[in-house]
Amino acid sequence: MKYAHKSPAVLLLQDGTVFYGKSAGKIGTATGEICFNTGMTGYQEIFTDPSYKSQIMVMTSVHIGNYGVCQAESESSSAKISALVCRNFSDHFHAKSRSKP
Repeated sequence: MKYAHKSPAVLLLQDGTVFYGKSAGKIGTATGEICFNTGMTGYQEIFTDPSYKSQIMVMTSVHIGNYGVCQAESESSSAKISALVCRNFSDHFHAKSRSKP
């Protein structure tokens, strides 16, 4: 997937500031309050946490998606964030099945 085509993406802030990047996942328009998380791990729990509903999450950790997902570690049945902004998004992952302790 390293060389897969990624569509252009635009992040437009309320004050008119514009950031350009590449998209991954669902194509469309997302709106919401921008918040950030400094965690090095646990992105799956963050994305599925109902307290982040409708927010645009900016991850300060450089690599997102590089260790896959584990259904047992979800906080809810689906992603709750409105959008994700990160530096390196891995679109090749392995789903893990592991039960919570």
